[in-house]
Order: sequence, then C-alpha cells, then structure tokens
Amino acid sequence: MGSDARRGRLVELLGPVVAAEGFDLEDVTVTPAGRRRLVRVVVDRDGGVSLDDVADVSQSVSKRLDEVDVLGGSPYVLEVTSPGVDRPLTEPRHWRRARGRLVKAELRDGTSAEGRVTEADETGVELDGARRIAYGELVRGRVQVEFNRREAGLDDELDEDLDVDEDIDDADDEG
Repeated sequence: MGSDARRGRLVELLGPVVAAEGFDLEDVTVTPAGRRRLVRVVVDRDGGVSLDDVADVSQSVSKRLDEVDVLGGSPYVLEVTSPGVDRPLTEPRHWRRARGRLVKAELRDGTSAEGRVTEADETGVELDGARRIAYGELVRGRVQVEFNRREAGLDDELDEDLDVDEDIDDADDEG
C-alpha cells in the first residue's frame, strides 16, 4: 500500500474514532523511525486540546489501530498532538479558532491581507472588525507570532506582582 493510500485509509479509519471523542481529525502522517513507524495524528476542536484530551484520544486511536492491520503488522509509535501555530488556516473551523489572533492571509488575486480575526463564520472571515473576506477569495492564512502582546489590564497585575521594593528595603535594614 502506497503512502497516499495508507494515509487515506488511516483518515477513513481514524476520523470516526477522533470524532467520537469530540475532535476534528486535522492530519495523519506515517514516517519511518528506525525499525518502527511514527504515526502522527493531529486533532483539534473549538476551545483547544488539553493533555488529558490527548491521552483520551491516544487510547481510542491506539485501540483502533491494534484492531485493524492497516500498518501491515509493523511496530509503530503513536503521537497524538494538536496543530502548531504554523498550521495553515484553510478551513472555516481553522479561521474560527484563530479569532483574536493576528493573521496574514494570502488571497487568490496574488495580494495579501493582514489583521486580527474579529469574526469567522461559514462564508468568510472578518479582519480588524472592518474588512470581510469570503473563503472563495482566500488561498490560506497563517497566524502571526506576537511576542510583546499584552492583554488589557495585564500590565497592572504584572506591576503589582513585581512591586518588591519594600521587601528589599526591609531586608537591607536587618543586615
């Protein structure tokens, strides 16, 4: 069985298992890893994926893979994970889950648009509360990594937590 056929069979086999756990199956890859194969299953859902979620999905997927000999009896290592920030935004659900994030979108006309996703529904995405782009106009998007973004009100909380001048002055007096 070729790698594309194997991947298709795995998607067909694992999609319902992942859906039963309440997740979307985003990708399945099989890569050689020494004498074994690495089976990487990427899952996501609205609200994100926790470590407990990964453990639950891993058990269900592992059980299903053991029931069906889709890997030809070869030993495998199973990795269940959530998509990374570099995952391209290609489906409406990807855009919906990127709400509030800064994205760069490639458009079919060869241009690009950048902005914060303020709304995403089944027909398109809205950037910065102003520009609406239909999915038919989009090729893909990518979440932009922001290093210095602070949520409103967070600055005050950080300042309070870091206000230790009094404690330092008291320690100096004891010496």
